[in-house]
Amino acid sequence: MSNVKGHSGPSHPYHLVTPSPWPLLASLSAFTIAFGAVHWWAGGGKEILIGGFVAVLLVAILWWRDVVKEAQVEKVHTTMVRHGLRMGMGLFISSEVMFFVAFFWAYFHNRFMIAPEVTQWPPANIQTMDAWGIPFINTCILLTSGLTLTWAHHALKHGKRAQLALGLIVTIVLGATFLTFQAREYGEATFGLKDGIYPSVFYMATGFHGFHVLCGTLFLTVCLFRSLRGDFTPEQHVGFEAAAWYWHFVDVVWIFLFVCVYWWGTAG
Repeated sequence: MSNVKGHSGPSHPYHLVTPSPWPLLASLSAFTIAFGAVHWWAGGGKEILIGGFVAVLLVAILWWRDVVKEAQVEKVHTTMVRHGLRMGMGLFISSEVMFFVAFFWAYFHNRFMIAPEVTQWPPANIQTMDAWGIPFINTCILLTSGLTLTWAHHALKHGKRAQLALGLIVTIVLGATFLTFQAREYGEATFGLKDGIYPSVFYMATGFHGFHVLCGTLFLTVCLFRSLRGDFTPEQHVGFEAAAWYWHFVDVVWIFLFVCVYWWGTAG
């Protein structure tokens, strides 16, 4: 199709994606996880569940590989396409916000003793975490990681690749350090997941946040290798922006967790 007489090329700035097996395979892999979880809960083995997770991870890697190829080799990520990718990431983060809203809803529902069976918060048999111990250290770590990632982003936009790589490395190390401290905190906890409503909400909220930190750390690690390969330019680095947005979202969620669950939530 041509835009101007005598010139070939698309008549629009959009990318019409070629047929891909990844959406269907991603759906089947997600279904396998759900089926495997039910099978495990019903007393079966974990093999189907683990296979589903492996399949989802493999599909994600191959799908993102194709997206990178579209941007770096096929050069089809026009300004409009990049805008669409940013919008998609923004909508994804919005869905993640609502995911954590559910945990905060459960927490405040019990914190304000709306449930008739909850008469004291935290429950008398629960020894809560010291907010100014590991949680405060982890807060400082995540806030610092947000600064180092912003530094890396600033370096990328100004073509300073050495600073970009260094900023990413420091951010990744800080993310791994956060996870290490969180694992230590769980090891020192005096309550388990099944010890009541407080432990259940606590571990679900902080545990899923930790999982998001892990995903964000892996996301940034991929960005580090891509930056060393020269994929990102000051004008085109949507993949890096997506990782940065995700990481800052994780930072903000942790601030709410620290203030509401660790600090304010420890008061009876």
